[in-house]
Amino acid sequence: MKAAACPCVPAKSPLRKLGAGLRWLAPATLLAVMPKCPMCLAAYIAMFSGIGLSLSVASALRTGLIGLCVLSLAYLVLRTWLIRRRAR
Repeated sequence: MKAAACPCVPAKSPLRKLGAGLRWLAPATLLAVMPKCPMCLAAYIAMFSGIGLSLSVASALRTGLIGLCVLSLAYLVLRTWLIRRRAR
């Protein structure tokens, strides 16, 4: 027996579901494809933008990007956990 859908909760549209998936996909993909060494990151930035970076700046930028990705994934995990906990 199926439970009736709650009229107070609107159904998720496909566009909203796509947006939710992209929120998870962006930081995870960035972490997966991020260069492992600062010199490679500096080379990619120079190749795609024409801006040259020193090794220390590239290292700090790489560390900051990794931290930002980890924080955004942690936020998404916590938010999903809280929403599911509240729904019980």
